[in-house]
Amino acid sequence: MNIRTANTRRRPSVSGTEAAPRRHKPDYLLVLLATALLSVGFVVVYAISPSIAAARGVSEQYLISKQIIAIVLGIISFFAMSLVPVQWWRKMSKPLLIVAIILTVGALLTPVNADYPAHRWVRFAGLSFQTAEYVKLALLIWAASFFAERAARAELTSTERTFKPTMAIIIAIGVVIAGLQSDLGSAAVMVAVIVLIAYLAGMPIKRFLPLGAAVAALIAVIILASFVVPSLHYRVGRLSTFLHPASDCQNTGYQSCQALIAIGSGGMFGKGIGKSVEASGYLPEAANDSIFAIMAEKFGFFGITVIVGVYVALFSRLKRLIDRAPSMYVRLLIVGILAWFSTQAIINI
Repeated sequence: MNIRTANTRRRPSVSGTEAAPRRHKPDYLLVLLATALLSVGFVVVYAISPSIAAARGVSEQYLISKQIIAIVLGIISFFAMSLVPVQWWRKMSKPLLIVAIILTVGALLTPVNADYPAHRWVRFAGLSFQTAEYVKLALLIWAASFFAERAARAELTSTERTFKPTMAIIIAIGVVIAGLQSDLGSAAVMVAVIVLIAYLAGMPIKRFLPLGAAVAALIAVIILASFVVPSLHYRVGRLSTFLHPASDCQNTGYQSCQALIAIGSGGMFGKGIGKSVEASGYLPEAANDSIFAIMAEKFGFFGITVIVGVYVALFSRLKRLIDRAPSMYVRLLIVGILAWFSTQAIINI
């Protein structure tokens, strides 16, 4: 069933409010798929930790310790959030967005690390947190609440009530996230979340033309700034490297070339868990940005196909939950999660 068509078939009650949501059982398959991806990631990071530690000159436990901390925090958050009624998130949408703005400003004011010269992180007690990840969550919750409310009030076509606030948020994302924080990937995910939620809430197609023009204008400004401002010239190099990765394998294209070598050397069945070569100081950011290439090296074409298949199954399950959602707000919330995960997976892969 088409999601957008399904949305128009669900009508509010006579009182003008949506019917009270019924209780649902946990979706154990969704949890199983997420756990499978989490487990694969942990195993790969554990396997490459000694090589990366040796290349960086740090303890062998450094990388895996950070991974364990992240997993434990994620599991605790998962169970804590499962106890919170979904409507509470709707009530907290604006406060969460305000906190996101405060954290982003804090990141912009925080001195940069020499290894990562961008104002994206808030650092405390040896730990770092990329504020854009929280912004994605807060923006998702806000957008679901905002467009569900506009749909209930039949204001999706309103310029003042819907279009202008949406444009303001997208412009802010372009200026702050893509511009000041130089994080085009996160900006693309955020815009995808807003646009897909707006579309599936029922916003007319013609309203997306100005939105598209605004996004195109922001991209043009960012590209122009990359040519004009010397400190932003690296973006031009990144674009050129993306289009022609083998043109300069010793300099700007080094990471792309090493990633291709990792993927190619994995062959059909991979080198095996403990036999990565590229993680031994050859492939930069092997534990994060380049993790897909490392997985391809270890598991080969068949293994990476299975992993991508798990992602597809996860997205398919989210699609099913969208169709069965008890209210417009819950439906749009799941749409935003699907847009977030799928866009981010596509960009990184």
